[in-house]
Amino acid sequence: MSKKRSNGRTRARHPASSLDSRHPSHSSSPGAATLIEILSQPLCWTTCLNDLRESGTLKRIAANFSGATEWLFVGCGSSYYVAQAAAATMMSLTAKPSRAVAASEILLFPELVPVPKGCVPVLISRSGRTSEVLKAAEALRARDIPTLGVSCAPGQKLESLVTSAIVLPAADEQSTVMTRSFTSMLMALQSLAGTISGREDFLASQRAITKPAEKLIDALPQRVSKFVEQHDFADYVCLGQGPLFGIACESALKLTEMSLSYGQSFHTLEFRHGPKSIVSEDTLIMFLLSDSGFKSEVEVLEEVKALGGTTMVVANRADELVRHAADLLIELKTEGPELARLPLYLPAQQLMGLYTGLKKDLDPDNPKNLSRVVLLDEETAQTSKHAAL
Repeated sequence: MSKKRSNGRTRARHPASSLDSRHPSHSSSPGAATLIEILSQPLCWTTCLNDLRESGTLKRIAANFSGATEWLFVGCGSSYYVAQAAAATMMSLTAKPSRAVAASEILLFPELVPVPKGCVPVLISRSGRTSEVLKAAEALRARDIPTLGVSCAPGQKLESLVTSAIVLPAADEQSTVMTRSFTSMLMALQSLAGTISGREDFLASQRAITKPAEKLIDALPQRVSKFVEQHDFADYVCLGQGPLFGIACESALKLTEMSLSYGQSFHTLEFRHGPKSIVSEDTLIMFLLSDSGFKSEVEVLEEVKALGGTTMVVANRADELVRHAADLLIELKTEGPELARLPLYLPAQQLMGLYTGLKKDLDPDNPKNLSRVVLLDEETAQTSKHAAL
């Protein structure tokens, strides 16, 4: 099957540096780049969504994959959590079976990751160079399976391996950890789902949240930094259900990466089944409350508070029960579909990781033992006979 490599590519016209200039800071200060990138997210979202709409890229991709019967979202680390949230959105909006898988699973256990005819793999990598994602792309290409790539770095190898690609250079970052790249790639994939399903109301809601998001995010640093200064936590847990589970996983990872803290994530109601044994005032339990499961999730929040836990809550709107049980409450206060606001649940957690790291005299821009791109040498990458798929 011949593949056209020119279809479906978009590159934001505004470079990352122009977005960063809107939030001046002392670039040499620890964590300065990460803070700028977190605060720049609403502007970055506007840039990316505008370019996607004006270029017609998503409509072309939707046409290219009009025969899709299933979607498979693939990534590593934070990109895997993008995949989880994107899969939830795609399934909800299109009613097409959608799942997320770590790229390494395709390489090491391909028999557990079926890719039937009509399934579209979506390969996600901020850098376009992540070794496991590239090897998965190569394996799928060898089987003549059409694929979609999503990244923030133009001209990288992933772009040449996939059938169609979305590239968002405005969302790329200087710092090691993913912040605006995560939310921007997620928004792009959600916008694709909205385009495929013909949900103009969803697409309009995505565009509409960027303005209130700017006001919300600008006010967060002072609130989160003050909360961090007032507490010393030994452990961190982030809870989310349904489409918010991938966001909860990413939230816990931000704490681990930027502050070298022990972070865990669970489905909210699953926290009762064993993990709640760690609840204490020294453990910060972070709740991402959904609209759909609000009542049941608030019951867990109240239970944790009754056990003496310290709580942080992010919700679109809180009732009196939530206000009473939350030690730190972040209200999003946005209109429109619940799925459209998924990216808004992350900035508070990103800042929690940033300020916790700074409090420990770390540099969140350059976490210990991490690099911006995970590149494996050939010997390491081919340790399994399955690597060639």
